[in-house]
Amino acid sequence: MANTIALAKKYLPLLDAKYKMEAKTSILDTPNDMVRGTQQAGTVLIPKIALQGLGDYSRADGYVSGDVTLEWEAHTLTQDRGRSFQVDAMDNEETVGIAFGKVSGEFIRIYVAPEIDAYRFATMADLAALGDNADLTDSDTVEAIDAAMVAMDDAEVPEEGRILFITSTGLKNIKQSDQYVRNVQITAPNGLDRRVSQYDGMSIVKVPQTRFYSAIDLNDGSTSGQEAGGYAKASAGYNINFMIVHPTAVAPVTKTALPRIFDPMTNQSANAWKFDYRLYHDLFVPNNKVDGIYLHTESQA
Repeated sequence: MANTIALAKKYLPLLDAKYKMEAKTSILDTPNDMVRGTQQAGTVLIPKIALQGLGDYSRADGYVSGDVTLEWEAHTLTQDRGRSFQVDAMDNEETVGIAFGKVSGEFIRIYVAPEIDAYRFATMADLAALGDNADLTDSDTVEAIDAAMVAMDDAEVPEEGRILFITSTGLKNIKQSDQYVRNVQITAPNGLDRRVSQYDGMSIVKVPQTRFYSAIDLNDGSTSGQEAGGYAKASAGYNINFMIVHPTAVAPVTKTALPRIFDPMTNQSANAWKFDYRLYHDLFVPNNKVDGIYLHTESQA
């Protein structure tokens, strides 16, 4: 058992770091003080604040009384996902633990992080109040992003803190747009650096198209044809070109991201290291924050 605990301590922090590094939406993760648990299983509370505007000041009676309403909206988590796999004891022993560490790390990188992203983007796409659609090229991508910013400005979404999620193609279109003079940095010894990390103050996060859809289908892992698990673009889904999100508009919640490790002596089904991973999570958008998401997809004509 001591060896099992030592192995867990060795690998689990690495797996968490792997998630943070590989998941594009980890930048949106909600601070713990913005989410409260409840006694009802699978339910969390997220704060929603409502204020009142100015009234006329009276020199006789002073200020007009106003109300501050703080409501904790109840949201139910819908995504309870998991998978179990094993690494034969001899395989792991012969590679001095590399097999187990490699398999668990690759599982996070190839399957967990992409599915978290795909689900969150599809959820935000479904709830976005602002948006447009078109097949963008290097001649109109910049214009489309500028139009999105104007729409969010008019909706009074704070400028500071916005994040631009965009595909590699969209980023290429920005870099090749005739609206910009190219600023190419020569890096030692003979390299070129054309990376773009910000757009008008917005942090840029490049997202693979394979996890950037307006709707997805989640495979249950057991039904015929769905044994491989994971997700796929829904038949009614569209490729997302870009999405601008203000972090205050969304509340990604992970209630359980629990890896369990069993050594071969504890595992009763096989002489193998057993790795279970359960992910219980969701993403919520308060109804007074839907303007904080701008969605631009491919043409829907």
